Amino acid sequence: MNANAIEGAVAAAAGSQMPLYFRSGERGLFGWLHRSSQVPCSQWGAVLCKPFGYEALCGHRSLRAFAAATADLGIPALRFDYLGTGDSDDIDPNADQIEVWTQDIAHAVAELRRRTGVSRVCLMGFRLGALLAIRAARQCEAHALALVAPVLSGRRYLREVRTLELAACAAEAALSARQPSSRSSASNRRAMEVNGYPLSDATLSSLPRTDGSVTDLAGLASLLVIDRSDLPVARDWAAAARASGVPTEYRVLSGFVEMLMTAPQFAKPAREMLQATREWLSRHCVSRTDARGTSGLATGDVAGDPSTEGQLLLPGHDDSPRALLRERPVVMDADSLLFGIVTEPRQDEPRRRAVILLNVGADYHIGASRMYVSLARRWARSGYYVLRLDLAGLGDSDARRGRPDNQVFPPDALEDIRAAVEFMRSRYRIREVTLGGLCSGAYHALRAAAAGLPLDRLLMVNPQNYYWEEGMSLEGLQLAEVVRNPVIYRERIFSAAAWRRFLTGRVNVWRIVKIYYQRPLLALESWLRDCARSLGIGLRRDLARELQGIVARGVRVVFVFARDEPGIELLKIEAGSMVKRLGEGCRIRIIDSADHTFSRSGPRQVLESVLSEELFAPRLPQPPEVVLTRQQSS
Repeated sequence: MNANAIEGAVAAAAGSQMPLYFRSGERGLFGWLHRSSQVPCSQWGAVLCKPFGYEALCGHRSLRAFAAATADLGIPALRFDYLGTGDSDDIDPNADQIEVWTQDIAHAVAELRRRTGVSRVCLMGFRLGALLAIRAARQCEAHALALVAPVLSGRRYLREVRTLELAACAAEAALSARQPSSRSSASNRRAMEVNGYPLSDATLSSLPRTDGSVTDLAGLASLLVIDRSDLPVARDWAAAARASGVPTEYRVLSGFVEMLMTAPQFAKPAREMLQATREWLSRHCVSRTDARGTSGLATGDVAGDPSTEGQLLLPGHDDSPRALLRERPVVMDADSLLFGIVTEPRQDEPRRRAVILLNVGADYHIGASRMYVSLARRWARSGYYVLRLDLAGLGDSDARRGRPDNQVFPPDALEDIRAAVEFMRSRYRIREVTLGGLCSGAYHALRAAAAGLPLDRLLMVNPQNYYWEEGMSLEGLQLAEVVRNPVIYRERIFSAAAWRRFLTGRVNVWRIVKIYYQRPLLALESWLRDCARSLGIGLRRDLARELQGIVARGVRVVFVFARDEPGIELLKIEAGSMVKRLGEGCRIRIIDSADHTFSRSGPRQVLESVLSEELFAPRLPQPPEVVLTRQQSS
């Protein structure tokens, strides 16, 4: 089957997926069960074991494609989140994640068997998930393994993540040299953060002792090893597995970096790896002996069973049953395209307040560094219903008919948000709605408010642009670059390394010239816009007028920026003097020592506190009147 045929099959199978919760000991795991109603099912099932941290975020779209392609063959596939990751329950910060996640795989296999009745299971492991799958294979009696870009040595992997951590610390030190420090006093100083994702002290101790051993492969019917072409490491291990008597297929294929190490808005499934896996499954794991159908979800229904299997119970402020929080997967809008997770407060909560969080770029609904999960559970304990929404074509929401997926600025985002607001108001009788997001999520929140959606508050974090037109490129020269880059260039003028890059032709001089040329034009445009407003002249794409209208309707507007973010200066350029005139109706908060996505725990904790403070602040007492006159502007 060629690549286009595979993509068509994946798209057809993607509609037959069901979100669910299941238990791993005393905690709850979230997953998706993919089944196809188009073809007979085999006696085989597959459990996908995802990679760790940022690789899992980047690879979310790809793992969904692998699961859908597997289901298209008639093999039910379960992809799931380990404890402390994704939408699953939190993990003890002192636990050995390697041990806990290995147990999670065993519980996922048991759940797949319970729900589908399959008798044989293939574990599909990606990166660190491959090492976990090897460890779990004997324990859960797996019959086959498919390992993609596998981590086979815990010691080598630990060296790799330590290198990433050192690079992050160096970047943070450079940032802190220009800004006051906002480091937090973490409770576990020995733990490590890797691109915003924690590894506990126990995990750091166990990783050097953890290797993929061929002795764990005893009894396997088949083994597929797909090595990354840019840095193959598994050839000798695969040969050892073959020598031990395991039928082994070893391939070296391209696409790893684009699949698991590229930002989600640019990441894409590795076609060669996907096709090789599908062909291997067809040869070794398909025996079409019976048929099972799947049913879709009705609009607005809670996904999964209405019992505790369809929800995740989380602790509240105390141990009483009524104080428990509940998380539920939901689908909404007329075509059941949109997916999200709702975190509900205690059952006797009378205030009916809600927050809707929108995608960060093309990240799925957990947010950068799982930030949205933490915020949702924190705010639910304070009485809020929190919906973490995937816009159409992003995360786990299907793309609209005729539209591509993975668009950061989908043209129908406003309709998606409108559907989400209506869903929350009708399902939970919500009276007060806050809309928020980071980066593009902040942009969409602002556009929704400007369009007049019934909102009470905006929480916008690090927006990098305030207008977007279809056809614009994420990779082209953006206003944010024009605002930010001259400062960076001035800092580098005394850098020997920067001069070496310039003299060796590795600097795009024409791009720098264009940036410096456009910067004064923006300043002139800002001044002219303020003059036009004072004269009562209508302007196209007038951010000042939009903010004025939003605040006049009683919507509290909050911008939160990491210091040195280009969105700060861009706000001044495009909104002129209006922001100051709006007073408490439009607040700007600045957080020091943070990067764009608040990937470090210290600044991220400060951000969560700032957002909570702004969320809990009283609503505007009355819509303020802001009138632009010539006297005010002067």
